[in-house]
Amino acid sequence: MATTTGDVEKDGAPAGAWLGSLRAAGRAIVDYALPPRCPGCGVIVGEDRQFCLTCWSSLDFLDGPSCSRCSIPLPTALPGAPIVCGACLASPPPFDGAPAAVAYGPVARTVALRLKYGRRTGHARLMARLMARRLATLGAIDDMLLVPVPLHRWRLWSRGFNQAALVADELARLTGAARDHHLLLRVKSTASLRGKGRRERERIVAGAFTLATGAKARVAGRHLVLVDDVHASGATLRAAAKMLNRSGAARVSALSWARVVPDALMSGNIFDFASLDSDMTNEG
Repeated sequence: MATTTGDVEKDGAPAGAWLGSLRAAGRAIVDYALPPRCPGCGVIVGEDRQFCLTCWSSLDFLDGPSCSRCSIPLPTALPGAPIVCGACLASPPPFDGAPAAVAYGPVARTVALRLKYGRRTGHARLMARLMARRLATLGAIDDMLLVPVPLHRWRLWSRGFNQAALVADELARLTGAARDHHLLLRVKSTASLRGKGRRERERIVAGAFTLATGAKARVAGRHLVLVDDVHASGATLRAAAKMLNRSGAARVSALSWARVVPDALMSGNIFDFASLDSDMTNEG
C-alpha cells in the first residue's frame, strides 16, 4: 500500500515525531548556548521576547481614559466618557486618535533603540504584540490600512530597514489588517528636531512627505493608521497625517509603541523629548 510522507518511519517512529524531537533537541542546544534574554535589561528569561518581572512591572500601559482626538492620557477623566484635551481644543491634530502601547520610559526606550540601532529586528514582534490591543480601540480592523511612517531613502539605505515597517508587518500578521509600505513617501531629509520649539519643528518637517502615484484610488473609503515606534513631539506624525488626509481616506489615525506623556517628562527619564521622535539627527 502506498504511504504518504506522514507515514514514513525512521527507527520505528513516525517521521513527524522524529523531526519534532530533533527540533526540540536543537532548540535546547541553542537555548543553552544563547539563552533567551529580557529585551529590557538582558537577564535570562524563559522564552524569547519575554520581559523579566522587574521590567514588565515597570512598563506603564496606556489603557486608561484619554483624549478622544490625540489619545494623551487624562487620569482625571471618567472612563468611557469622550473628552478632548485643551491642546486639541486649541489646535485640533490632523489625526483621529493616536494611542500608544506604553508610556516612554527606560524599558520602552531600550526596546525601541535596540530595534532601531541595535538591529534587534525581533523586537518588532514584541512591540506589535503589545500594540495590537491598542489598534483594536481605533475601530474595525477590516476597514484599516496600516501605513508605516517612511524613512528617507538615504536613511533606509544606511540602516537597511525601516523599523516602523517591521512593526506594521507584525501588526498585520497578528491582526489581519492590511498594510501598504509605499502609500506615503518621505521625499525630504529633515534636520534634527533637538532643542527646537514647536513652530520650528513644524517648519522642519513641512514638505517631508508626499503621496505615491495612484494613492487616492488605493485608499478610497479606508481608515489609514500611521505606525511608528515613538511618539514624542508629534511633529512627524502630524506632518504625515496631514498628507494622508489629502488622499481622500475616510479617516486617519496613528499608533505607536511608546509615547512621551507628562508623567514621564517629570520623572527625569526624559531630557529632551523632541530629540526622541522619528526626527532624530539624520533620521530623514
